Amino acid sequence: MRNPSRLARRSSRLHHAMWLSLAVASLSLPALAADGATSVRLPDTSRFPESVTADANGTLFVSSIADGGVLKVGADGAVVSQFLKPGDHGTRSTFGLLADPKRGVLWVASNDATPLGAKGPTSTEGAWVKAFDVATGAMKTSVRLPGAKALANDFALDGDGSLYVTNTFAPQILRLKPTATEFEVFVEDSVLSKGLDGIAFGADGNLYVNTFMGGELFRIEVKQGMAGKVTQLETSRPLKFPDGLRPFKDGFLMVEGSGALSRITVSHNSAKIELLQQFAGPTGVTVAGDRIWVSEGQLGLMSKPAEAGREGPSFHLRSVDVR
Repeated sequence: MRNPSRLARRSSRLHHAMWLSLAVASLSLPALAADGATSVRLPDTSRFPESVTADANGTLFVSSIADGGVLKVGADGAVVSQFLKPGDHGTRSTFGLLADPKRGVLWVASNDATPLGAKGPTSTEGAWVKAFDVATGAMKTSVRLPGAKALANDFALDGDGSLYVTNTFAPQILRLKPTATEFEVFVEDSVLSKGLDGIAFGADGNLYVNTFMGGELFRIEVKQGMAGKVTQLETSRPLKFPDGLRPFKDGFLMVEGSGALSRITVSHNSAKIELLQQFAGPTGVTVAGDRIWVSEGQLGLMSKPAEAGREGPSFHLRSVDVR
Protein backbone atom coordinates (compact mmCIF):
# COMPACT_ATOMS: atom_id res chain seq x y z
CA MET A 1 0.00 0.00 0.00
CA ARG A 2 1.24 3.51 -0.80
CA ASN A 3 2.29 5.66 2.17
CA PRO A 4 -0.72 7.93 2.97
CA SER A 5 1.35 10.80 4.36
CA ARG A 6 3.69 10.71 1.38
CA LEU A 7 0.70 10.74 -0.97
CA ALA A 8 -0.80 13.73 0.85
CA ARG A 9 2.46 15.69 0.59
CA ARG A 10 2.72 14.91 -3.12
CA SER A 11 -0.90 15.97 -3.68
CA SER A 12 -0.33 19.23 -1.79
CA ARG A 13 2.72 20.02 -3.93
CA LEU A 14 0.72 19.27 -7.07
CA HIS A 15 -2.11 21.63 -6.02
CA HIS A 16 0.42 24.41 -5.38
CA ALA A 17 2.25 23.82 -8.66
CA MET A 18 -0.97 23.93 -10.66
CA TRP A 19 -1.91 27.25 -9.04
CA LEU A 20 1.48 28.70 -10.01
CA SER A 21 1.21 27.33 -13.54
CA LEU A 22 -2.18 28.97 -14.04
CA ALA A 23 -0.80 32.26 -12.74
CA VAL A 24 2.10 32.11 -15.20
CA ALA A 25 -0.31 31.42 -18.06
CA SER A 26 -2.21 34.62 -17.27
CA LEU A 27 0.88 36.75 -17.81
CA SER A 28 1.01 36.14 -21.55
CA LEU A 29 -2.49 35.57 -22.85
CA PRO A 30 -2.46 35.67 -26.67
CA ALA A 31 -4.65 37.74 -28.92
CA LEU A 32 -8.21 36.65 -29.54
CA ALA A 33 -9.17 34.56 -32.54
CA ALA A 34 -8.88 36.22 -35.93
CA ASP A 35 -11.72 38.36 -37.22
CA GLY A 36 -14.42 36.37 -38.97
CA ALA A 37 -14.41 33.42 -36.57
CA THR A 38 -17.84 32.56 -35.22
CA SER A 39 -18.04 33.27 -31.50
CA VAL A 40 -20.50 33.01 -28.61
CA ARG A 41 -20.11 35.16 -25.52
CA LEU A 42 -20.87 33.12 -22.42
CA PRO A 43 -22.99 34.63 -19.63
CA ASP A 44 -21.25 36.04 -16.56
CA THR A 45 -22.76 33.17 -14.55
CA SER A 46 -20.55 30.67 -16.43
CA ARG A 47 -17.05 32.00 -15.92
CA PHE A 48 -13.83 30.18 -16.67
CA PRO A 49 -15.16 27.46 -19.00
CA GLU A 50 -13.11 24.27 -18.83
CA SER A 51 -14.51 21.97 -21.50
CA VAL A 52 -16.72 21.96 -24.58
CA THR A 53 -18.29 19.01 -26.38
CA ALA A 54 -20.85 18.54 -29.17
CA ASP A 55 -23.57 15.95 -29.70
CA ALA A 56 -24.47 14.39 -33.04
CA ASN A 57 -26.77 17.33 -33.86
CA GLY A 58 -24.02 19.89 -33.33
CA THR A 59 -25.42 21.16 -30.03
CA LEU A 60 -22.60 22.40 -27.80
CA PHE A 61 -22.24 21.91 -24.05
CA VAL A 62 -19.88 24.00 -21.90
CA SER A 63 -18.69 23.54 -18.31
CA SER A 64 -17.50 26.13 -15.77
CA ILE A 65 -14.81 25.78 -13.13
CA ALA A 66 -15.78 28.94 -11.25
CA ASP A 67 -19.57 28.70 -11.29
CA GLY A 68 -20.39 25.08 -12.08
CA GLY A 69 -23.30 23.87 -14.16
CA VAL A 70 -23.36 23.14 -17.89
CA LEU A 71 -24.51 25.51 -20.62
CA LYS A 72 -26.26 24.33 -23.77
CA VAL A 73 -25.55 26.24 -26.99
CA GLY A 74 -27.59 25.73 -30.13
CA ALA A 75 -25.97 24.33 -33.28
CA ASP A 76 -26.16 27.79 -34.84
CA GLY A 77 -24.16 29.21 -31.92
CA ALA A 78 -26.91 31.69 -31.11
CA VAL A 79 -29.00 30.10 -28.35
CA VAL A 80 -27.66 29.70 -24.81
CA SER A 81 -29.61 27.89 -22.10
CA GLN A 82 -28.83 26.06 -18.87
CA PHE A 83 -28.61 22.28 -19.37
CA LEU A 84 -27.41 21.63 -15.80
CA LYS A 85 -27.96 24.34 -13.22
CA PRO A 86 -25.00 25.09 -10.93
CA GLY A 87 -25.13 22.82 -7.90
CA ASP A 88 -27.87 20.54 -9.20
CA HIS A 89 -27.46 16.84 -8.33
CA GLY A 90 -24.64 17.72 -5.95
CA THR A 91 -22.37 19.03 -8.69
CA ARG A 92 -19.67 21.55 -7.88
CA SER A 93 -17.01 22.93 -10.24
CA THR A 94 -17.52 21.30 -13.63
CA PHE A 95 -14.56 20.17 -15.71
CA GLY A 96 -14.51 17.64 -18.55
CA LEU A 97 -17.57 17.01 -20.71
CA LEU A 98 -18.16 14.35 -23.34
CA ALA A 99 -21.30 13.62 -25.35
CA ASP A 100 -22.01 9.88 -25.61
CA PRO A 101 -24.26 9.45 -28.66
CA LYS A 102 -24.70 5.68 -28.27
CA ARG A 103 -26.27 6.07 -24.85
CA GLY A 104 -27.74 9.52 -25.40
CA VAL A 105 -26.02 10.96 -22.34
CA LEU A 106 -23.62 13.74 -21.45
CA TRP A 107 -20.73 12.80 -19.17
CA VAL A 108 -19.80 15.53 -16.68
CA ALA A 109 -16.80 15.77 -14.34
CA SER A 110 -17.58 17.53 -11.04
CA ASN A 111 -14.85 18.42 -8.54
CA ASP A 112 -14.00 20.24 -5.37
CA ALA A 113 -11.59 22.68 -7.05
CA THR A 114 -10.88 24.72 -3.92
CA PRO A 115 -7.11 23.99 -4.20
CA LEU A 116 -7.20 25.69 -7.62
CA GLY A 117 -8.96 28.78 -6.29
CA ALA A 118 -12.52 27.83 -7.28
CA LYS A 119 -14.96 27.08 -4.45
CA GLY A 120 -17.84 26.16 -6.73
CA PRO A 121 -21.59 26.38 -5.98
CA THR A 122 -21.80 23.59 -3.35
CA SER A 123 -19.71 21.99 -0.62
CA THR A 124 -19.71 18.50 -2.17
CA GLU A 125 -16.44 16.78 -1.39
CA GLY A 126 -14.33 14.73 -3.78
CA ALA A 127 -14.28 14.11 -7.51
CA TRP A 128 -17.34 12.75 -9.29
CA VAL A 129 -18.36 11.62 -12.75
CA LYS A 130 -22.03 11.92 -13.64
CA ALA A 131 -24.06 11.09 -16.75
CA PHE A 132 -27.18 13.05 -17.74
CA ASP A 133 -29.79 12.19 -20.34
CA VAL A 134 -29.29 14.66 -23.20
CA ALA A 135 -33.00 14.79 -24.03
CA THR A 136 -34.42 15.20 -20.51
CA GLY A 137 -31.51 16.29 -18.31
CA ALA A 138 -32.21 13.45 -15.87
CA MET A 139 -29.20 12.05 -14.05
CA LYS A 140 -28.46 8.45 -15.05
CA THR A 141 -25.12 7.73 -13.35
CA SER A 142 -23.09 9.15 -10.46
CA VAL A 143 -19.76 7.60 -9.44
CA ARG A 144 -17.07 9.00 -7.16
CA LEU A 145 -13.41 8.67 -8.03
CA PRO A 146 -11.45 6.54 -5.55
CA GLY A 147 -8.83 8.04 -3.25
CA ALA A 148 -8.72 10.90 -0.78
CA LYS A 149 -7.22 13.29 -3.33
CA ALA A 150 -8.62 13.10 -6.84
CA LEU A 151 -9.67 15.42 -9.65
CA ALA A 152 -11.68 14.11 -12.60
CA ASN A 153 -10.45 16.07 -15.58
CA ASP A 154 -11.34 14.73 -19.02
CA PHE A 155 -12.94 11.75 -20.78
CA ALA A 156 -12.58 9.29 -23.62
CA LEU A 157 -14.87 6.44 -24.71
CA ASP A 158 -13.85 3.14 -26.30
CA GLY A 159 -15.85 1.10 -28.78
CA ASP A 160 -17.47 -0.95 -26.02
CA GLY A 161 -18.76 2.12 -24.22
CA SER A 162 -16.25 2.09 -21.36
CA LEU A 163 -15.41 5.56 -20.05
CA TYR A 164 -11.80 6.57 -19.35
CA VAL A 165 -11.02 9.46 -17.00
CA THR A 166 -7.78 11.32 -16.29
CA ASN A 167 -7.09 11.88 -12.58
CA THR A 168 -5.08 15.11 -12.41
CA PHE A 169 -4.12 14.72 -8.75
CA ALA A 170 -2.71 11.20 -9.23
CA PRO A 171 -0.82 9.51 -12.11
CA GLN A 172 -3.91 7.47 -12.94
CA ILE A 173 -6.27 6.81 -15.78
CA LEU A 174 -9.47 5.28 -14.46
CA ARG A 175 -12.02 3.20 -16.33
CA LEU A 176 -15.76 2.80 -15.81
CA LYS A 177 -17.22 -0.14 -17.71
CA PRO A 178 -20.81 0.13 -19.00
CA THR A 179 -22.37 -1.95 -16.22
CA ALA A 180 -19.94 -1.00 -13.45
CA THR A 181 -20.77 1.07 -10.38
CA GLU A 182 -17.15 1.76 -9.39
CA PHE A 183 -14.03 2.89 -11.21
CA GLU A 184 -11.10 0.58 -11.79
CA VAL A 185 -7.51 1.77 -12.27
CA PHE A 186 -6.73 1.22 -15.95
CA VAL A 187 -3.15 2.46 -15.68
CA GLU A 188 -1.07 4.01 -12.90
CA ASP A 189 2.48 5.12 -13.66
CA SER A 190 4.73 7.69 -12.00
CA VAL A 191 5.72 9.11 -15.42
CA LEU A 192 2.16 10.49 -15.61
CA SER A 193 2.50 12.51 -12.40
CA LYS A 194 2.71 16.03 -13.89
CA GLY A 195 -1.00 16.80 -14.05
CA LEU A 196 -2.87 14.42 -16.37
CA ASP A 197 -5.37 16.35 -18.47
CA GLY A 198 -6.47 15.69 -22.06
CA ILE A 199 -7.26 12.15 -23.20
CA ALA A 200 -8.34 10.58 -26.50
CA PHE A 201 -8.21 7.33 -28.43
CA GLY A 202 -6.18 7.33 -31.62
CA ALA A 203 -7.03 5.67 -34.91
CA ASP A 204 -4.55 2.94 -33.92
CA GLY A 205 -6.72 1.96 -30.95
CA ASN A 206 -4.21 3.22 -28.41
CA LEU A 207 -4.89 5.84 -25.75
CA TYR A 208 -3.17 9.25 -25.79
CA VAL A 209 -2.89 11.68 -22.88
CA ASN A 210 -1.11 14.92 -22.06
CA THR A 211 0.11 16.51 -18.84
CA PHE A 212 -0.79 20.13 -18.13
CA MET A 213 2.24 21.03 -16.03
CA GLY A 214 4.77 18.73 -17.66
CA GLY A 215 3.95 19.72 -21.24
CA GLU A 216 4.14 16.04 -22.17
CA LEU A 217 2.31 13.78 -24.61
CA PHE A 218 2.06 10.03 -24.01
CA ARG A 219 0.81 6.96 -25.84
CA ILE A 220 -0.57 4.05 -23.81
CA GLU A 221 -0.78 0.81 -25.72
CA VAL A 222 -4.15 -0.90 -25.49
CA LYS A 223 -4.45 -4.59 -26.36
CA GLN A 224 -7.61 -6.60 -25.80
CA GLY A 225 -8.85 -4.05 -23.28
CA MET A 226 -5.65 -4.08 -21.25
CA ALA A 227 -3.12 -1.26 -20.81
CA GLY A 228 0.40 -1.91 -22.07
CA LYS A 229 3.54 0.14 -22.52
CA VAL A 230 3.48 3.87 -21.67
CA THR A 231 5.62 5.87 -24.13
CA GLN A 232 6.41 9.56 -24.02
CA LEU A 233 6.27 11.01 -27.54
CA GLU A 234 8.83 13.44 -28.89
CA THR A 235 6.96 16.59 -29.96
CA SER A 236 8.08 18.81 -32.84
CA ARG A 237 7.98 21.79 -30.49
CA PRO A 238 7.64 22.23 -26.71
CA LEU A 239 4.08 22.12 -25.35
CA LYS A 240 2.90 24.82 -22.94
CA PHE A 241 0.06 23.82 -20.62
CA PRO A 242 -1.57 21.25 -22.97
CA ASP A 243 -5.23 20.76 -22.18
CA GLY A 244 -8.18 19.51 -24.25
CA LEU A 245 -7.38 16.65 -26.67
CA ARG A 246 -9.79 15.17 -29.22
CA PRO A 247 -9.54 12.73 -32.17
CA PHE A 248 -9.46 14.47 -35.55
CA LYS A 249 -9.06 12.78 -38.95
CA ASP A 250 -5.87 10.69 -38.73
CA GLY A 251 -4.63 12.42 -35.59
CA PHE A 252 -5.83 14.83 -32.92
CA LEU A 253 -6.79 18.39 -32.11
CA MET A 254 -5.27 19.90 -28.97
CA VAL A 255 -5.39 23.25 -27.20
CA GLU A 256 -2.77 24.68 -24.86
CA GLY A 257 -3.32 27.17 -22.07
CA SER A 258 -0.64 29.38 -23.61
CA GLY A 259 -2.92 29.97 -26.62
CA ALA A 260 -2.48 27.39 -29.37
CA LEU A 261 -5.03 25.25 -31.16
CA SER A 262 -2.99 22.64 -33.01
CA ARG A 263 -3.38 19.55 -35.13
CA ILE A 264 -1.30 16.57 -33.99
CA THR A 265 -0.03 13.82 -36.29
CA VAL A 266 1.72 10.87 -34.66
CA SER A 267 4.34 8.79 -36.42
CA HIS A 268 6.06 6.05 -34.41
CA ASN A 269 7.30 7.81 -31.26
CA SER A 270 7.12 11.34 -32.66
CA ALA A 271 4.28 13.86 -32.79
CA LYS A 272 4.09 16.72 -35.29
CA ILE A 273 2.40 19.79 -33.78
CA GLU A 274 0.86 22.03 -36.48
CA LEU A 275 -0.51 25.39 -35.30
CA LEU A 276 -4.01 26.19 -36.59
CA GLN A 277 -5.04 29.24 -34.58
CA GLN A 278 -4.30 31.29 -31.45
CA PHE A 279 -6.92 31.87 -28.74
CA ALA A 280 -7.13 33.45 -25.29
CA GLY A 281 -6.27 30.77 -22.74
CA PRO A 282 -8.07 27.86 -24.47
CA THR A 283 -9.09 24.88 -22.34
CA GLY A 284 -11.33 22.65 -24.47
CA VAL A 285 -11.90 21.73 -28.11
CA THR A 286 -14.56 19.87 -30.09
CA VAL A 287 -15.74 19.47 -33.68
CA ALA A 288 -19.33 20.19 -34.68
CA GLY A 289 -20.14 19.88 -38.36
CA ASP A 290 -17.66 21.96 -40.34
CA ARG A 291 -16.50 24.00 -37.34
CA ILE A 292 -13.84 23.48 -34.68
CA TRP A 293 -15.04 25.03 -31.43
CA VAL A 294 -12.72 26.16 -28.63
CA SER A 295 -13.57 27.26 -25.09
CA GLU A 296 -11.49 30.22 -23.90
CA GLY A 297 -11.11 29.42 -20.20
CA GLN A 298 -8.37 31.95 -19.37
CA LEU A 299 -7.72 29.93 -16.21
CA GLY A 300 -4.67 31.98 -15.26
CA LEU A 301 -6.94 34.90 -14.44
CA MET A 302 -8.54 32.95 -11.58
CA SER A 303 -5.48 33.71 -9.46
CA LYS A 304 -5.60 37.46 -10.17
CA PRO A 305 -7.71 39.52 -7.74
CA ALA A 306 -10.39 41.76 -9.24
CA GLU A 307 -9.46 45.43 -9.36
CA ALA A 308 -11.95 48.01 -8.11
CA GLY A 309 -13.69 49.84 -10.93
CA ARG A 310 -12.30 47.50 -13.57
CA GLU A 311 -14.58 45.25 -15.62
CA GLY A 312 -13.84 41.54 -15.24
CA PRO A 313 -12.84 39.35 -18.18
CA SER A 314 -15.42 38.04 -20.63
CA PHE A 315 -15.48 34.41 -21.75
CA HIS A 316 -16.25 33.01 -25.17
CA LEU A 317 -16.60 29.99 -27.37
CA ARG A 318 -14.86 30.66 -30.66
CA SER A 319 -14.68 28.59 -33.81
CA VAL A 320 -12.76 28.18 -37.03
CA ASP A 321 -13.46 26.18 -40.18
CA VAL A 322 -12.41 22.55 -40.26
CA ARG A 323 -9.36 22.35 -42.48
